[in-house]
Amino acid sequence: MTNTHIGGASALVEVRGYQVALDRMYDPDTHVWAKSTGLGELRIGLDPLGVETSGTLAQLSVVDSGTPLVRGRAFGQLEAAKFVGPLISPVSGTALGANPAVLADPGLVEEDPFGAGWLLELAYDGTDELSSLLTIPEEIEAWFARKVDEYRLKGVIAE
Repeated sequence: MTNTHIGGASALVEVRGYQVALDRMYDPDTHVWAKSTGLGELRIGLDPLGVETSGTLAQLSVVDSGTPLVRGRAFGQLEAAKFVGPLISPVSGTALGANPAVLADPGLVEEDPFGAGWLLELAYDGTDELSSLLTIPEEIEAWFARKVDEYRLKGVIAE
């Protein structure tokens, strides 16, 4: 696994051919990541494996600012070559705003999932839901490697 840095801030490691940011929290069930952007605020996006298993993105939509969010419920819709369905919120809170660049060009999610390709910012409601997200770098790497191996074995992604 190779460590790299983007702008000195975001540590990325290579896991089974994918770049994974270790400064994020991950929902292991949905491949949605979250990163703190300030006191009680999170930015969320889709990790590279979630992007690849969906296929080429055609369209994205997310909820409007002020919309209440519930962990495990949809905060948006994804239309892609291999998948059409909901984007699932990793935590409860209130939507602060979508990434307008991604709504105009969904390809940014594929090109830069941890940077310009983020999806939504939200005010986190402060419950203990963050404890269900993966936060420890070694656990993130191990989980991501297991998922890549699983998806390759099932033929979901190429070797």
